[in-house]
Amino acid sequence: MPTEKGRSGGCLCGGVRYRVKGALIDVSACHCSQCRKTTGHFFASTTCSLEALKFENEETLSWYESSTGAHRGFCSRCGSSLFWQPDEQDATGILAGSLDQPTGLNTMGHIFVGEKADFYEISDPLPQFEKSSDGALKDDSL
Repeated sequence: MPTEKGRSGGCLCGGVRYRVKGALIDVSACHCSQCRKTTGHFFASTTCSLEALKFENEETLSWYESSTGAHRGFCSRCGSSLFWQPDEQDATGILAGSLDQPTGLNTMGHIFVGEKADFYEISDPLPQFEKSSDGALKDDSL
């Protein structure tokens, strides 16, 4: 729940719990093949600065180098996908579904729709980008 102290979230089993202080940008949905393989569907995430993310419990947090220059954080016990961390950047992506409700966030658009799976359609009126949004879905306040 968003409060003055921030938002909290974690994995399904509770082995990873975190708190985010400050602003989060609205959610973007990534439909690339790598995100699909990681989550089983599209990857809906928000972003915060590294400084804003604090762990209350990281007992089962594991990191995987998913591509050159980026790591994905997940729970090694329950398998929940939780984070996407680009190396050498002061920001981390948080899977929106791992946040405790209510989040107070909205979805702002879709990226990598050229790689989306064939078993669903994107039917909302939000912006869609064949590849990256090239900053169009970025909030520079972080």
